[in-house]
Amino acid sequence: MVNQKLNNDGLKKGLYLIPTPIGNLGDITFRAINILENSDYILCEDTRVSKKLLDKYKINTKLISNHKFNEVKNLKKIINLLNQDNIISMISDAGAPGISDPGAILINECLKQNIDIIPLPGPSAVTTAVSVSGFDDKYLFYGFFPDKEKLIRKELKRLSDLNFSLVFFVSPKKINKIIPFIKEYFIKRKILICREISKYYEEYLRYDVEKLQIFNNEPKGELTIVISEKKIDKNFSQTLSESDKRNIKKMINKLTIKEITNLINQNNKISKKEIYNFCLKLKNEK
Repeated sequence: MVNQKLNNDGLKKGLYLIPTPIGNLGDITFRAINILENSDYILCEDTRVSKKLLDKYKINTKLISNHKFNEVKNLKKIINLLNQDNIISMISDAGAPGISDPGAILINECLKQNIDIIPLPGPSAVTTAVSVSGFDDKYLFYGFFPDKEKLIRKELKRLSDLNFSLVFFVSPKKINKIIPFIKEYFIKRKILICREISKYYEEYLRYDVEKLQIFNNEPKGELTIVISEKKIDKNFSQTLSESDKRNIKKMINKLTIKEITNLINQNNKISKKEIYNFCLKLKNEK
């Protein structure tokens, strides 16, 4: 049975996931304020950041620091509090907790122990950026890029084959490191770089990827970037004809895959990738 106990204000006992403003402190719902006021504890990443929001709305609920470096250590204590029928709210510094922020460890433990988890809708840098992008609204959210160059290459190569808009979070310290990889894997696409969303100095920078340049000065504030969907050349045939396949089979032992790919592509409107993959299949069958 799911825990359905209520407190005196009619709130279910359990863990509340409350999105907080991503910039402008006015972007918070009445319901979120009410639950924060009536919580027994609020879990937050950085108490100094959260206190600015809570002070604005005169919320005096007790804070528990809960970030990626101590969330495992905190787990037993928080679960005990929840099992004692406390109402606990979890917030991040900005946006929804658990989305590229701490939260998943506690959420999964609550699921195991059949503790109520109540998510609230609210501010999101992801949907805000996609809504203003003008790109395809079928999108994939990735989050932050990996740290290691090898992993960045691996992930972007994989993502570049997908025909969706792609959303990433980037710290201002890493944007110049990431730009060359974006130019390598997402040529002929468009990019939107959102800076300081909903704040006074918010900025939305739009480029064709090939014209994207390194920032001369490190931009301020976390960045949300959206890369447009993959543009498919409708003049290209995506499949090889039976005649092409027969010709490739004749050449496969005489020429390199690169030579065959260039030769077939020269006289046909077929993507090089399609030709290359067919050649590779033939090689692997031997």
